[in-house]
Amino acid sequence: MSVYFTDTDPAMRARASSGPLGQAAMAALRAPSVFNTQPWRWDLHDGVADLRADVGRRLPVLDPDSRLLVVSCGTALNHAVVSLTAAGHAVSVHRLPDPDDPTLLARLVLAGRRPPEPMDLRLMQATAVRRTDRRPFSDIPVPEESVEALRVAAERYGAHLQFLREDQVVELTVAASHAADAEVTDPRYRAELSAWTHRPPGSADGVPATGAVGTVPRRVPVRDFALEGGAALAPGGDSDAGTRYAILFTDADTPTDWLVAGEAMSAVLLTAVYCGLASSPMSDVTEVPAVRQALRQLLSGLGWPVLALRFGIAHRPGAVPHTPRRGPEEEPS
Repeated sequence: MSVYFTDTDPAMRARASSGPLGQAAMAALRAPSVFNTQPWRWDLHDGVADLRADVGRRLPVLDPDSRLLVVSCGTALNHAVVSLTAAGHAVSVHRLPDPDDPTLLARLVLAGRRPPEPMDLRLMQATAVRRTDRRPFSDIPVPEESVEALRVAAERYGAHLQFLREDQVVELTVAASHAADAEVTDPRYRAELSAWTHRPPGSADGVPATGAVGTVPRRVPVRDFALEGGAALAPGGDSDAGTRYAILFTDADTPTDWLVAGEAMSAVLLTAVYCGLASSPMSDVTEVPAVRQALRQLLSGLGWPVLALRFGIAHRPGAVPHTPRRGPEEEPS
């Protein structure tokens, strides 16, 4: 993440960085992103916070249309809003406010004070402990009340979360297998994956071996972040028998929809923490156009798949290490 200040006066800069918008930008550091690229930056000026796409962090092979980049920025946007509401601030969110500036994805403006709701505080607490857990989950079924809470969290932002029936999980398995076959046989993809899983020493981004899981049999395959070996996170003895799978989708397929989908995904993942669930996004099933189109059939063609998500009960909660995060005031890529 990078934070820039339009104000040149040191006192103004200090107030901006320590104020609620500066604190919200720092809270957004915890947001998940594709390959942990953290492809955003915040501009703080004149009492507003502008969220911008850091286009130098786009994945040209995996994400040529920048859909997943914008989705990732949406998660950062939601984390920032969660920080503000938990601190008792009302906030106005203006999405893509300037048609002539497509890198300006959102503008946050404080709109007075409001007492935080209990859920606001719970979601803020969840930002500190949420992890992407790629390990197989246990055979304990996900409670239906949790499924409904996750659906509601997505709908609150105008996106949708469709949980798959058992017969549809088979179709997701086929889609994930086809996506993996198409990507790992592409030398450009392997190079891009290697670039983000073998970062230079001291890097504060990418997916390190500590977050990669060894390949084990499971109902639906997940992306192999250790194609060259070295996965450090033990998969454990679970088999994903109790895992629930869902597709996050939108009504249309525009940059605004992608941003909203990212906000919804953030809300869903934080709600999962509150429900005692482990989770991980599966963007690989929407990165290959033909596979993404096949997933649309699971939605009866009524929406546009953004990514899939898996939810379950972790055998050893809290065993997933924190992934690195960028610091403030870095130069954009």
